[in-house]
Amino acid sequence: MNAHSLCRALKTETLKLPAAPSAPDRPEQILDAAMRCFSRRGFHACTMQDISSDAGISVGLIYRYFKNKDDVISALAARHKKRLREVLARAEQAPDLFAAMEILFTSPCGRAEPSRPGFVAELFAESSRNPLVAHLIADVVATARNGLARLIKRAPESRHCALSPKALAELIFAVHHGSLMHTVLAGPVGEDGGVAEQLKVLRGLWRALFQPQAPVAGTN
Repeated sequence: MNAHSLCRALKTETLKLPAAPSAPDRPEQILDAAMRCFSRRGFHACTMQDISSDAGISVGLIYRYFKNKDDVISALAARHKKRLREVLARAEQAPDLFAAMEILFTSPCGRAEPSRPGFVAELFAESSRNPLVAHLIADVVATARNGLARLIKRAPESRHCALSPKALAELIFAVHHGSLMHTVLAGPVGEDGGVAEQLKVLRGLWRALFQPQAPVAGTN
């Protein structure tokens, strides 16, 4: 084998080597673990040690990314707001309002994972005691509500509605959040954490709000 053949053989063997596994995204890993812990134990009872145990990493490693528990909560809110804006941008490309709302309420950041209803309940409860959490929740909820109001305002389906786009968005999210709270009280329904039942309620509300009702015979 000459030098050129040897070089080609070495390159071929190099190409066959398996790619090294990518390092885990530590902040995302920590935030996912924090969400699960807050849902199970509540904000006050949950410690950084609990989060580290759930994430499978040391407490010291968590402090490399987050100063304290409030910093973790702020990062969770920022992550959710970023994902929410991305989902709203996709929803704006939907062919109609119903398709847009399907995107918004069935996306990973909109639907209720099995741990999420309890997490949302904890957030709302904590907001009555913690000004930081109250501010973060108000900001995220306003982003979602205003985004949905924009979708409704430009949709032909809303033209027959007596309520304003803002009022309609508030009503839809009130039902959505109430459905999440009901899931916490009643317990998860099936492996999907009650998602199917929540969507059934929401879809019924959408039809009632945005599908014009045919006039009853003899009322004209």
